[in-house]
Amino acid sequence: MEQLVTIELFGQPYTFKAESEITEAKEVAESLVKEVTRVETQQSGKASDITKLAILILAALNIANENFELKRNYSDLLQELSKRSASLIRTLSANMQ
Repeated sequence: MEQLVTIELFGQPYTFKAESEITEAKEVAESLVKEVTRVETQQSGKASDITKLAILILAALNIANENFELKRNYSDLLQELSKRSASLIRTLSANMQ
């Protein structure tokens, strides 16, 4: 069942359809709002002429960077687990013979 989620950015509400669980969609939306707010606060003292679009782009880049790091860490973890599992299997096999 399709549900709607509303967030507020720059004092303006935005409503979108949630294709996933409504709770998950709200968490994702809230994460975006927090990152936009963080970037906006961070940039407020630096340049008074920074646009809303620039803030959104910076927030998107931050989120994309975090996602990239998580994927890389996950891949590294899988490789390490694979190595350790193979080593453990070899050790067990050698001790069973």
